[in-house]
Amino acid sequence: MKISFELDAEFRDDQGKGASRRLRRVGKVPAILYGGKRDARALLLDHTRLSQLMDNERFYSTIVGLKVGSVTQAAVLKDVQRHPYRNQIVHIDFQRVLEDEKIRMHIPLHFRGGAESKGVKDQGGVLGHVRNDVEVSCLPKDLPEFVEVDVSGLELNQVVKLSDLKLPSGVEIVDLLAGRDGPVASIHMPRVEEEEAPPVEEAAAAAAAVPGAPVAGAPAAPGAAPPAAPGAAPGAAAPAAAGAAPKGAPAKEGGKEAKKGDAKK
Repeated sequence: MKISFELDAEFRDDQGKGASRRLRRVGKVPAILYGGKRDARALLLDHTRLSQLMDNERFYSTIVGLKVGSVTQAAVLKDVQRHPYRNQIVHIDFQRVLEDEKIRMHIPLHFRGGAESKGVKDQGGVLGHVRNDVEVSCLPKDLPEFVEVDVSGLELNQVVKLSDLKLPSGVEIVDLLAGRDGPVASIHMPRVEEEEAPPVEEAAAAAAAVPGAPVAGAPAAPGAAPPAAPGAAPGAAAPAAAGAAPKGAPAKEGGKEAKKGDAKK
């Protein structure tokens, strides 16, 4: 059995919410170790060391050695509880591992050959990942760190299923054991979103539904009155053109010359 990580641990006897809060304040993480045909045992882990190990993807899918004193117990990670907004691990669960007992683990999928596939390179498709991990069942000695998915031979609209995956000897997929096969990855055409109509075209379409309504941006009809100023009362006359004489005002110079000429006559 290969142990990929080692983690120092301590047994703890004080349990309960109050005791767990006190442990977290001093940088410790409450944990539980169960399974392996033995009673569950409460543990205590160092938060800093645990955080460093959990930054590695392999920590979640390989066997961990929990070392208490001079005894090391092989185990696998089963559950992690984190604080909702702090960068803090609240609680963690481990399951004991026995050499002759099968375990079930979620193993990450590593995709290879996507950019070189015919569906992407020659046919303009896009590779889509339907799932990023798979649950397997096997003995601890056969547990793989990941499952490789080769998509280099995929063409457009083709799919890789769980039954197409190549697994190491002694490893089985839990879904297939239950008679459930499903897609893992596929190559499909990218979606094309419809462009929104320009505002002028939308206004023209709305005006077409109302007979006689003016269209924004369209030239005014001959002899039509100019539009009223913004904020003017309904029915108010349009403002006079620049330079036009107000109603009732006397004529300018041309009118004066006409009156002088009449006087001479």
